[in-house]
Amino acid sequence: MLKSFRNKALAELWSSGSSRKIDGRLHERILRRLDRLDVATAVKQMDVPGFDFHPLHGKPQRYSVHVNGPWCLTFEFEGGDALRVDLEQYH
Repeated sequence: MLKSFRNKALAELWSSGSSRKIDGRLHERILRRLDRLDVATAVKQMDVPGFDFHPLHGKPQRYSVHVNGPWCLTFEFEGGDALRVDLEQYH
């Protein structure tokens, strides 16, 4: 279950289905990944073809799924919940 967001625009997109602060061309792809993250009970359930799921280096342990171009959703996963979900360009 999605528990918290780092990015206010991403939280707005999740709660309302739209956000003017995030490119509208990315909304559908982001929401598809957030839907999957919301129902995932184990982090390995995010390893879906096309998501390019992978762990990131550092502490606390964060994970990434590709959205489009340089954009990725990053998150922590603890006790079956996704925490501190963010939309980042980290490449």
